Amino acid sequence: MTDRVYPSSKPNGTAATAATANPTPTNNPPQFPPAKSHVYNPMRQPYRPNPALHARHNHRRCSCRRCFCLCCFWSILVFLCILLLVAIACAALYVLYRPHRPAFSLSSLKVSQFNLTTTPDDVTRLTSKLNFTLSSKNPNKKITFYYNPITVNLYLSDQQKVLLANGTFSNFTSQPGDVTILHSTLSTTSQVLDADSVTSLKSDLKRKNGLPMAIEMETKMKVKVEKLNSKKVGIKIVCDGIHGLVPTGKTPAVASTANAKCKVDLQVKIWKFNF
Repeated sequence: MTDRVYPSSKPNGTAATAATANPTPTNNPPQFPPAKSHVYNPMRQPYRPNPALHARHNHRRCSCRRCFCLCCFWSILVFLCILLLVAIACAALYVLYRPHRPAFSLSSLKVSQFNLTTTPDDVTRLTSKLNFTLSSKNPNKKITFYYNPITVNLYLSDQQKVLLANGTFSNFTSQPGDVTILHSTLSTTSQVLDADSVTSLKSDLKRKNGLPMAIEMETKMKVKVEKLNSKKVGIKIVCDGIHGLVPTGKTPAVASTANAKCKVDLQVKIWKFNF
């Protein structure tokens, strides 16, 4: 019997080396290792948010906002309460004393002198003199008025508003229910007029009913209610509807004051505003 030689089950070294050097290609793509993150400071600890600190910050912000809202609310409430108290006090004073503004009326106005002169160099000057009587009445029963000296300006009541004369009244006291008669002399001497004022004045001198005039008066007065004294308040009186004639001789010309009306305005300053 002859012996048979069987091949070995292990591949020879040449075949194994060839298999390792030339691997069989597959359809799967090549796999690369994951990229590592670049750390600037490896020793630094990672950030971990603190919920308690964030909640504390939000609580502090809400508390500040709540305090601001409460301050605004109480400030507005106090201001409204003060306004309410002032309104109640004013209403009580009005019911008790029934305050009224002083009344003024123009009694008479006489033109003694009214001259326009023009020099060779075309400069026009005005010289005037007027006698003025004013009536002041206090219609209140328990209120006294104390007046400072009153400044008086007489204007031509048109668009130009030319100043014709000026003067003053002395200070006086008006007791409850009193009627005070005031006399003053208004005048101006050699007042230079511009071209527009001269044109307007000469045009009004041709009117049959005379020059349209208006009187403006300003002063300050103090009000006394029993033992209570107020601060001085500005007051302005405007009288219009006056027509004055120019005298032709030495006899004064009487101005027409039948339609004259005087209006009284109080000038109360609140935060530099006039009311």
